[in-house]
Amino acid sequence: MLSPVMHKTPLIEGEYYHLYNRGVDKRRVFTNPTEYSRFLAYAYMLNTTEHISPSDFFRYHHTEDVFAMGRSNPLVAIGAFCLMPNHFHLYVTPLVEGGISKFMQRLETAYTKYFNEKHVRTGSLFGGTFKSEHIKNENHAKYLFSYIHLNPAKLKDKNWKMHKSKEWKPLQDFVETYRYSSYQEYTCSQHVITDPSFFPAYLRSKKDIKSHLRDWLQNRDTAGSLTSRS
Repeated sequence: MLSPVMHKTPLIEGEYYHLYNRGVDKRRVFTNPTEYSRFLAYAYMLNTTEHISPSDFFRYHHTEDVFAMGRSNPLVAIGAFCLMPNHFHLYVTPLVEGGISKFMQRLETAYTKYFNEKHVRTGSLFGGTFKSEHIKNENHAKYLFSYIHLNPAKLKDKNWKMHKSKEWKPLQDFVETYRYSSYQEYTCSQHVITDPSFFPAYLRSKKDIKSHLRDWLQNRDTAGSLTSRS
């Protein structure tokens, strides 16, 4: 089981963290593809020490235009991510002092403003301050990589951990084609939101990544420990 801690714990440069948050009252925070894409656009464009106004940008540009923007001085490096209907996961390391807190404040504020305007609502969208967990060693990091990227499996079959190993292939296909995680950035070697150069090279090749997730899917005893808190 992962042990969440509030982000008030010092988030130190050179260390690695699992960040996550869920919708207030377990509500959906992503209701259609446009909203998933907008959150990812914010994750890309707001990851900089420079001042950027999302509202000004989107007044004249489409969401997909964001990824053609050049960026400098990132606040954090993102090693993995996954967006689920009512929560999200990020694996990050801060690149500047206070980088994580500043990045998350920007990200959640921008998306909440966008979501609230779109749905004509007010108030908090996420359930309080984001949570963080310090990643302590190689095994923990590999576990987290699988934990994040296997989250979508429950969208196809919420009881997948209880199934026999012969049924793993449809789940692997679903995870590999899920649009809102970093899995495809790794398997296609096209890193846009993620930047693995700041992370230990535990899992880099397409073959290693596929094999690693397949092992988790086939080993139900191990996969049982991949219990989502969200």
